[in-house]
Amino acid sequence: MGLHPLEFSECYLDSPCFREKIKAHEAELDKTNRFIKELYKDGKNLINATKQLGMAQRKFAQCLGEFQFEYIGDAKTDDEDCIDKSLQEFSAFLRNLEDQRELMMRNITETLMKPLEKFRKEQLGAARAGKKKYEKETEKYYSSLEKLLNMSAKKKEPQLQEADGQVEQMRGHFQEESLDYICKLQEIQERKKFECVEPMLAFFQTVFTFYHQGFELAKDFDHYKRELQINIQNTRSRFEGTRSEVYELMKRIREAPQEYRQTSPISCEGYLYVQEKRPPPFGSSWVKRYCTFVKEQKILHMVTFDHRSGGKIGETESITLKSCVRKTTDMLDRRFCLELDITDRPGTVLTVQALSEDDQKFWMQAMGGKEPTGHYLGRTYSKERGIDAQLDDVGLTFVKNSINAIEKRGINDQGLYRVVGVSSKVQKLLSLMIDEKSNDVDLAASEDWDVKTITSALKLYLRSLPEPLMTYGLYKEFINPAKGGSPESRIQAVHCLVHKLPEKNRLVLGLLMKHLANVAAHSKQNLMTVANLGVVFGPTLMRPQEETVAAIMDLKFQNIVVEILIEHHEKIFADAPASCPPSPAQPVFTAPTRHSKKQSRQSRPLAVYNPQVLDIQNVSPVTDNAVAGLASDETSMGSNESMSSQSSSASASETPTDKSDHTSLSCSLSSGNNSKMSTAATSWSCPTSERSPAAPDKDPPEESVSSSSRKAMAVYPCEAEHESELSFQVGAIFNSVTLSREPGWLEGELEGKRGLIPENYVQML
Repeated sequence: MGLHPLEFSECYLDSPCFREKIKAHEAELDKTNRFIKELYKDGKNLINATKQLGMAQRKFAQCLGEFQFEYIGDAKTDDEDCIDKSLQEFSAFLRNLEDQRELMMRNITETLMKPLEKFRKEQLGAARAGKKKYEKETEKYYSSLEKLLNMSAKKKEPQLQEADGQVEQMRGHFQEESLDYICKLQEIQERKKFECVEPMLAFFQTVFTFYHQGFELAKDFDHYKRELQINIQNTRSRFEGTRSEVYELMKRIREAPQEYRQTSPISCEGYLYVQEKRPPPFGSSWVKRYCTFVKEQKILHMVTFDHRSGGKIGETESITLKSCVRKTTDMLDRRFCLELDITDRPGTVLTVQALSEDDQKFWMQAMGGKEPTGHYLGRTYSKERGIDAQLDDVGLTFVKNSINAIEKRGINDQGLYRVVGVSSKVQKLLSLMIDEKSNDVDLAASEDWDVKTITSALKLYLRSLPEPLMTYGLYKEFINPAKGGSPESRIQAVHCLVHKLPEKNRLVLGLLMKHLANVAAHSKQNLMTVANLGVVFGPTLMRPQEETVAAIMDLKFQNIVVEILIEHHEKIFADAPASCPPSPAQPVFTAPTRHSKKQSRQSRPLAVYNPQVLDIQNVSPVTDNAVAGLASDETSMGSNESMSSQSSSASASETPTDKSDHTSLSCSLSSGNNSKMSTAATSWSCPTSERSPAAPDKDPPEESVSSSSRKAMAVYPCEAEHESELSFQVGAIFNSVTLSREPGWLEGELEGKRGLIPENYVQML
């Protein structure tokens, strides 16, 4: 479990647990600050002390290798996992460079040092400033609150009202500062994953230019580097979507905090001041305690906690409540008081003081207390009802009509589904098609509605359904496979879950996924890759019932599920699966170790830099003014491919023309549309050479594979770890199987693709 999400609603409770969560986030940012400072210092040593290059570089590598990002929530995406492990990858590479002793560090000030220092000063500095303001507002608010609560109720009404107003103003300032502070904390926690790693990536691009040996190292690292750039782009896109949702939730909570107060049918919680009586002549004192009332058992748990004493949590005391009566100011010279009759202490009455009149009513209602007026004057909140969208024949007709129009009129429009239409026109179109049930309007033939209005209306229709298309009930089941497991297991799990959906939901979802796959097929023109479509449609097609920060942090996994649905729509929506995958806790088999497949980068020579510039997107530069508007309205579209299931099948494999030699791969890297990359796009020309995996479990007999091609069957599943390898499941049949030059490996064909096969994973036929 990583760092706990900081819920905005907890700002209004300000519980001890909430303060502990904040401390954990602050400690993580302090650790990051120390890490960046150390890294900056080490980078300076590399620049200014060439004679001590070896020692400084090893220290730098050690600093990278020891640091690890913390994440918010209970799981990471594949992209985040790759980013988290990237520092270890960089560390290993730097150690290899030190062994070669040929590194020439140049131009790292602009590519590495300045971005890190800028992040530390602007982001982490802002967090430190926010912490000071937050602590200052905490002190001011609780001091004024205690002063108010100690005020005599016999004072004149204008004085009381003035005091109440001052405290309310202090409370407002404190809660506003609390909301802003925890939002900033979580934003920086997410931002640092790419803000810290991206300069490293640019730094490595500079490092490679000064080496004239080591073609294989450049080849391997270029492949990893391109994947990492996609990881960063995907994480950035998901961050932008998540951030907008978080700000929207914070806005709603700020407008109606009572509606989002954390209560449940089981318990309620908050601060109460408890009267503690002392022997004469000392009188009594009032101690602030954080209280949790369990309604069914009528048990009140009280924890002593003082924000000004360093946040130390005291002992917990529990009492069983018999009755609760409101105490008037005639009986006690303090307002907002309740009198609690305790079951486990016969004859003992406990007096507590709420924080305000509304808070007093809240506790009265929770404890079943007696209100002098005979009823609870609570507030009610209502949400405006939007368009009456239903998943019926009218809605299905609208979906088909919209898809047909989009594919005929705008399939190549740049930023399709990203560029939004005018809100009033979108509402008008959807009202026309849904509320008025105008089935005679052919959107493909009508020029009254532009493409961006149609795409926005389609998204609005899906968001306006009473229940998301993928249902509340299956939300967690869809999310769970995206948080772990192999790509194949994810696809199987999603396949099973899709066929648990109601028939109409599955029908509409299938139509939409087929359409989005068509959109992604034209991504060279419209720039909408599978990953970009996942960002757009993840929150539209699936969402939890409860609106919390923790739920918003799962947006990235929603995107992954949608990516799987788009990439594998033909398989998923064709037929129901014959059987659902077993639980990960009950594996069907035990595969041999994959250690023999790992490539050792340590023994490889260095790369040769090729200044040729290539573009991995194969998209012409865009100069249309419309794109500038698109960039301002939407997040970066630099993500070039989906990472959700990219390993589920082999990439474009090598096709050797000779059994004793592999065709060399041409590798390229481009900064793509990522405007924040500080270095120019570069490419690496990778010469042919032999791979060097470790030896297999045992050497095969020479006669096991003759010079003539044979067939083989997979006895264990395998996930490709390199472009030249094949991915396969148990029972897969390989044709034209021959010995490879590499020990422990075979070459074979599977589904029209030729690549490497680990010998101890198959059985010859």
